[in-house]
Amino acid sequence: MTSTVESVGETPAHVPDFPMDRAAGCPFDPPPGALARGKETPLSKVRLWDGSTPWLVTGYAEGRALLADPRVSADITRPGYPLQAPLLEGGPSASFILMDDPEHARLRRMVTAPFAIKRVAALRPAIQRIVDDLVDDMLAGPKPVDLVEAFALPMPSLVICQLLGVAYSDHDFFQANSKILIKRTNDPQERSDAFQRLTGYLDDLMGQKLAAPADDLLSGLGERVKAGELTRSEAAQMGVLLLIAGHETTANMIALGTLALLEHPGQLALLRDSDDPKLVTSAVEELLRYLTIVHNGRRRVALEDMDVAGVRVRAGDGLVIATDVGNRDPGAFPEPDRLDIERDARHHVAFGFGVHQCLGQPLARLELQVVYSTLYKRIPTLRLATDIERIPFKHDGGVYGAYELPVTW
Repeated sequence: MTSTVESVGETPAHVPDFPMDRAAGCPFDPPPGALARGKETPLSKVRLWDGSTPWLVTGYAEGRALLADPRVSADITRPGYPLQAPLLEGGPSASFILMDDPEHARLRRMVTAPFAIKRVAALRPAIQRIVDDLVDDMLAGPKPVDLVEAFALPMPSLVICQLLGVAYSDHDFFQANSKILIKRTNDPQERSDAFQRLTGYLDDLMGQKLAAPADDLLSGLGERVKAGELTRSEAAQMGVLLLIAGHETTANMIALGTLALLEHPGQLALLRDSDDPKLVTSAVEELLRYLTIVHNGRRRVALEDMDVAGVRVRAGDGLVIATDVGNRDPGAFPEPDRLDIERDARHHVAFGFGVHQCLGQPLARLELQVVYSTLYKRIPTLRLATDIERIPFKHDGGVYGAYELPVTW
């Protein structure tokens, strides 16, 4: 038996706005309104900024199944797609992560090899040196220090710059424009201008790689351009995607994960005092699950009528798959609101699921493993240098985190 939005007690006038607000004093938990809906039903309607009313998918099993369902599209240009913000002129809609197969698969394959597990594992010594050098600089400098500025942001930025072949000396430029682009509440023109600046920067760099190739990912894309498999514009836009995703998400996980551990001292002590790499691995997976920093839902649109958890979803209906709520589903994770770094949380959906799951997840996992196994051992007395209530969180961003995190020791 199927149901409609009215039959589950919601009329258009009562459909709540999305994104929803987090509870004051609960920075690690999804919004209580979304959690409450997840306990009532795995699908319900919400209202977006443009007045559209897509389905909010809060169930773990339902969300995971939809993310792998070929009847569901990631194409941002399709009617009914639930946009997070107004489309930008010539903006990231051209990104392969917002396309369907076969074009998505064709473009994604061009950048898959550098993120293969074995290739990424070979980067561990270099990542360890970067982490150690940044910790050395913190220990040698004044305190308190903003962990975001001194450690969480430069660490993945240095790694992705090396991988792509981007000069880290330009980090102020690309980090500043990345912040503008991913803040959904910014003026659309301001976001579009930031995207154009980033694209222009990567296009100029692509020109340099075409003239003088090196051993880096952008040079590899340059070879695809020369072979006629990719336009220079497409290569530049792929570079923007990889540059932003490569530093922004991991930086937020480093800072927010550290804060979560500081607020759970028993879990921090367990991690800090252990030499078991398996515990480090499970801690990374549990923190990814517990925090789920992609917090505004994975966006999709139905290509045909289908039944999901007894609800009839129509072709053209938007779907907002709330993986942060799904990762708190007690059917998938017993006592889901408890941080437990010994939990087996590998089946979480923090990186999405299906053909569009995060390309860079092997690199992100490795970076977090190195950070979480090093930072707290090197600075065992690390602690907050302010009240948690005074920390500014990224409620307005596409990726959740902390704008700054003052710490001392």
